[in-house]
Amino acid sequence: MSTVSTFIKKVRACKTAADERALLQKESAAIRTSFREEPTNYDVRRNNIAKLLYLFTMGERTHFGQIECLKLLASPKFADKRLGYLGTMLLLDESQEVLTLLTNSLQNDLKHTNQYIVGLALATFGNISSPEMSRDLCQDLEKCLSSSNAYIRKKAALCAMRVIRKVPELQDNFVDRAKTLLSDRNHGVLLCGVTFATDLCENDPDLVDQFKSFTPILLRQLKALLGAGYSPEHDVTGITDPFLQVKILQFLGVLGRGDTEVSEQMNDILAQVATNTEASKNVGNAILYQSVLTILEIEADSALRVLGINNLGKFLTNKDNNIRYVALNTLSKVVAIEPNAVQRHRNTILDCLRDPDVSIRRRALDLSFALINESNIRVLVRELLAFLEVANNEFKANMTSQICLAADRYAPNKRWHIDTVLRVLKLAGNYVKEQILSSFIRLVGTTPELQQYAAQKLYASLQIDMSQEGLILAGAWIIGEFGDALLKGGKFEEEELVREVKESDIIDLFETILNSTFANQLVTEYVLTASMKLTTRITDPTQISRIRAMLAKHSGSLDVEIQQRAVEYNNLFQYDSIRQGVLERMPPPAVREDPTRLGAPKVDDAKSKRKPKKESALLDLMGGDDLEVAPANGAPAAQTNNSDLLSDIFGSTGGETAAPSQPAQSNVNDIMSLFGSTGGAPAPAPAPASTAMDLLGMGGAPAPAAPIAVHAAGPAASTFEPITAYSNHDLLVTLQAHRDASFPPGVVNVMARFHNQSLTTRVDRLNFQAAVPKSQKLQMQPLSAPDVAPGAQETQAMRVTATQGAQIRLRLKVTFTREGEAEVSDQADFKFPADILA
Repeated sequence: MSTVSTFIKKVRACKTAADERALLQKESAAIRTSFREEPTNYDVRRNNIAKLLYLFTMGERTHFGQIECLKLLASPKFADKRLGYLGTMLLLDESQEVLTLLTNSLQNDLKHTNQYIVGLALATFGNISSPEMSRDLCQDLEKCLSSSNAYIRKKAALCAMRVIRKVPELQDNFVDRAKTLLSDRNHGVLLCGVTFATDLCENDPDLVDQFKSFTPILLRQLKALLGAGYSPEHDVTGITDPFLQVKILQFLGVLGRGDTEVSEQMNDILAQVATNTEASKNVGNAILYQSVLTILEIEADSALRVLGINNLGKFLTNKDNNIRYVALNTLSKVVAIEPNAVQRHRNTILDCLRDPDVSIRRRALDLSFALINESNIRVLVRELLAFLEVANNEFKANMTSQICLAADRYAPNKRWHIDTVLRVLKLAGNYVKEQILSSFIRLVGTTPELQQYAAQKLYASLQIDMSQEGLILAGAWIIGEFGDALLKGGKFEEEELVREVKESDIIDLFETILNSTFANQLVTEYVLTASMKLTTRITDPTQISRIRAMLAKHSGSLDVEIQQRAVEYNNLFQYDSIRQGVLERMPPPAVREDPTRLGAPKVDDAKSKRKPKKESALLDLMGGDDLEVAPANGAPAAQTNNSDLLSDIFGSTGGETAAPSQPAQSNVNDIMSLFGSTGGAPAPAPAPASTAMDLLGMGGAPAPAAPIAVHAAGPAASTFEPITAYSNHDLLVTLQAHRDASFPPGVVNVMARFHNQSLTTRVDRLNFQAAVPKSQKLQMQPLSAPDVAPGAQETQAMRVTATQGAQIRLRLKVTFTREGEAEVSDQADFKFPADILA
């Protein structure tokens, strides 16, 4: 039979995949035959196993060789055992029954006089041991940890670490052994001992206190490594045992986490590591990076944190892309902790935006947005806009949103805010999200003194470039809404005199847009609606006739939505008495208190520095977009009029508006007569809004939700036991479901009770929010009281509507404060039993 090297040469000499496959199958069959002949020669078995492992690397089936690997372990030769253990680790795993045959071989080899055979057994034990095998060989492993041989001790430490990960209940047997290893004088044993202890503490935080007494010993070891002279055995490019230094620093970070006293012991030595370690070589950079991570993890003083961040700043100037990437990634995590220290490296971070490596540009971009505040908003946004102009398309969608949100939060004035968003629309209007566009329109709508300015700038921009969809949509809306202001022209602050805009110029612009290749369905809908709006803002009959001709041209459009708009708008000219009212200027939209929308109130910057702003976790339930979120104050969700300006004006069926007052009924009858309706029959109360909005392609809103009635439990009622939904910080929240025969199918009343378990302090500013999946509906009544006295209880009623038989799922968010303490904000997922709606 051929040797392994001969077999590999034959495989490499194959010219086609078919030849290779035939050779592999032939050799596999020969190995099977050899196994069946039960060779007594270990050399033949070793040769077969070696070729079998090569077949394994080629993706061939090798399960038939598992027993042969175990047989090879019985050989007294080290070479046979090494190959047998290698085959065992590759061909077997802990879930196979054959593994039970391995226990005896491991037990014998763990007691072998040859340290390298013991090492093979420990390596195999740590890699593929099952829980049963771990319990059987636990005592033998403990003996190995106490061995006088350093090689066996370090192998046993790593094996114990792997065993405890699989069988955590065995850790008590090894804690004392791990403490002994931390005082070992051998570098290899100490390295494995520190790794073992770190893993124990990270998996079980309760063990950290037991290891804190070893902090002085570890600090002495680290100091000795820093001051040690040249040692050929441990030297790596001039630095003594960098691997051990990194592991000790990592363990110190675990020990000092959240403990001021232990952290103070580390400050001096960490400052020495961060200052004296040579950064010209990669080994030194690894130690410096770990020292920075340790400094940021423990309760270090501010000066030491600044020193660590300065080291990260030096990494940004390194030529190695990996080092720069690591520095940017770490700075992104610490910018919320030490913003001023990171700000010092702002120019270096901005230089990384021009790096040829796309991953570095992406990280630098994320960090640049995190650095924005009120003092540097102008400089950073100017740099980001310059980068947006040359950025890859994959960056533009996120950049447009982030720049606009930053401008909203930190804009020095609204004029600058509008200029910034306009610049974004001109550079990357095709990538602007609908929410940003809608919020920009809301911003202009709530700023009367800048409406003329915005209309002038958008008109001038569209004259130059109409290739950006976002720019066209914003321009069409604002010119249509504030066209009369645009026609007035005039001077604006320091701007030069804006040239006069005639009514014909606006209509020419709209016709150019409609005839261009950029006029998709959405753009056409916006421009037609804006043109219709202009009929009440211009006076020249010739231009109004041009608008009517434009509408008539699109009355035969193949797109049903465009055709419907054009026909309805044309018919509206026959009813001048109501056309002025239907097309009048929109009232200033209500500004939502949402920091992720443009035009919203600014967030307190001091709070934002203390704790980074997180997106509402309620919007993440079951995928994020399919949520129904109930307002915390119990108000109906659809009660805000004109809440989404784009939807209201341009016909999105998803918009909701509040029902208008009753006197509008006569106008509704006139509108209905456009399409042949008699209008004599009285309409239900919500009909005015629904009918008037349907004329422009919009859906009316449902009537406001009625208060939730809490029914008394009758004979057919089902009141379930209260279930604990949240219990923390001495606040207990329980939810109790109630169903009644009078309820519609799938309706459940839920009573939330908030019990203050503290007898000394009260709960202040309690805020309770809940969200359900899109397939369910949620109504919430106001909280009985936002403050809960010590030992007292408050309530809040909810109603959930779901399909019959579905399981009610809630994501809850509780926010409150206690006297003299910081605000607490917690989140919990909750499921009612499946039989609630059975």
